Amino acid sequence: MKLAASLILPLALVAVLAGCRAEGAPSVSPTATTDGLTAEEDSILIGKLAQYTTVRLDADLSGLSDSTRQMIPLLIEAAKAMDEVFWMQAYPGDKDSLLASLDSEAAKRYVMINYGPWDRLDGDAPFLPGVGPKPLGANLYPRGATPEAIREAADLYPERDLLGLYTVVRRDARGRFEGVSYREAFQAQHERAAGLLREAAALAQEPGLKTYLELRAQALLTGEYQPSDLAWMDMRDNPLDVVIGPIETYEDQLMGFKAAHEAYVLLKDPEWSGRLQRYAELLPELQRGLPVDSAYKAETPGADADLGAYDVLYAAGDAGAGSKTIAINLPNDEEVQ
Repeated sequence: MKLAASLILPLALVAVLAGCRAEGAPSVSPTATTDGLTAEEDSILIGKLAQYTTVRLDADLSGLSDSTRQMIPLLIEAAKAMDEVFWMQAYPGDKDSLLASLDSEAAKRYVMINYGPWDRLDGDAPFLPGVGPKPLGANLYPRGATPEAIREAADLYPERDLLGLYTVVRRDARGRFEGVSYREAFQAQHERAAGLLREAAALAQEPGLKTYLELRAQALLTGEYQPSDLAWMDMRDNPLDVVIGPIETYEDQLMGFKAAHEAYVLLKDPEWSGRLQRYAELLPELQRGLPVDSAYKAETPGADADLGAYDVLYAAGDAGAGSKTIAINLPNDEEVQ
């Protein structure tokens, strides 16, 4: 049995993460749109789409058990919930309203690739008329909030967790900053994903994967992610792998604190993973040979680091926005590392 899917990849894997507003540019709403594009504007967007190509992804599932294959659609549906959340984090407006405002199919397609009207291959420059610069904090902070004001409020009200990894910053009825936990702000999506992960866990035959899925489901509901990160590190023999939840902070260009939601559903390639593992065994020796001061080599890397090669069955959210990742190095929690 084979699984086939499609992935939109940029022909040049180049992403400039921070955009800026030109001197003298008019102040316009970041979510403003127009009802239509001129022929010239539409042609420009067709050219932008040509930067990407659709790649067919094939994965051989014949070596998987029936129960393991049954897990895949559940994990993909859980990933789709993360995609919904990432739209809410990346775009300070309504996705459906934005798409409905566009007549151009090229514009709609480019909006979907970029999770908003800003070009991730062009320094987040707006590609629709009437759209202002992308807010540096995306939709993770109130519009117009500055790092200085947020830090000042965080010092005054530490209990509001304004600088937390898993909170969005909003304003209360009195205009003051408040931190809203992800489990509250994105409750519906988190609950749906958690339920699907638990269904998949019930089908998992590999104990490590089962434990990880159960703990990750719990993390989405409680906001405590470290136990599931540790469980993810313990997995070794699982044919499927899942990266899901709020992870990377690249979307937060204002302060670099807030984790964006993403998901990967992966199928391990045992042959290539075995080849890569040889490099993991050499890590201590490779570090000793680095041409840097010994102070930078105080920690000894473990020879049991897990390197793997995978087929991507599905990518969503931050993992699917604009240019595509060709490798991941997780978890980011330094205590877990």
